[in-house]
Amino acid sequence: MGGVGMEANFVTDKVNMMVEGRVATIEINRPESLNAMDVDVIKGLVSNLKEISESDEVDLVVLTGKGRAFSSGGDIKTMLSNSDEGEFSPVMDSISELIVTLYSMPKLTISAVSGAAAGLGFSLALATDYILADQSSKLAMNFIGIGLIPDGGAHFFLEKKLGETKAKQLIWDGKMMSADEAFALGLIQEVAEGDIQEALHKRIEDWLSRPVQAMIKTKKILAEKNRPQLLKILELEKQGQGKMRKTQDHQEGIRAFLEKRKPHFIGR
Repeated sequence: MGGVGMEANFVTDKVNMMVEGRVATIEINRPESLNAMDVDVIKGLVSNLKEISESDEVDLVVLTGKGRAFSSGGDIKTMLSNSDEGEFSPVMDSISELIVTLYSMPKLTISAVSGAAAGLGFSLALATDYILADQSSKLAMNFIGIGLIPDGGAHFFLEKKLGETKAKQLIWDGKMMSADEAFALGLIQEVAEGDIQEALHKRIEDWLSRPVQAMIKTKKILAEKNRPQLLKILELEKQGQGKMRKTQDHQEGIRAFLEKRKPHFIGR
């Protein structure tokens, strides 16, 4: 887990990376699907993050999505095509590698969220050090709507931020939250008052004016301490998701999603 050997030079046009001075911006580039994350996106993110981790020039990484959303979550069509267990397991391993790489990388990381950050997209944002959200953005841990459990380490991040009881309620409700609601819960660190790019620039300037290496060392100490628990959660999520994918409720949730209707769950 987290050590799956992935080629560090995976190339895809579904992820863009720009480096300007000490700042790297990694952008999910699937605006037509609200930046839904398929295998190419996941592998592309891992590849770029690993490359940046090795760079002595870059201190700060910004994650964002092209167009109207940060990321609407895992690609539902990929879920349907990967119904075979042999294809599902490597996808979950890639997700685990992405989250561990992002959470523990020796750089400061910011998620700049506009539009939707839902499901795996929200898990991805939670793995960064700082979430800055546009006033009109919507955030949701909405796996429950299709009869699944959160993955991407969401159980780890939500329990850390909210405590066990509130984390369970948020996961079970699966409701869409406004940026202000997410901020009030302590799930995100800042809501942009005006233009998100201005707010992002201000945050970057502030951090780059500080002793960044000391900040990164604190991050690394906490990440190292928490790593065994995160790996354990990712493994449990992988096992649990495998079981949930075989339930009648998940099949009904997918059908209802595709047919744009409310699902009828039976608890099986």
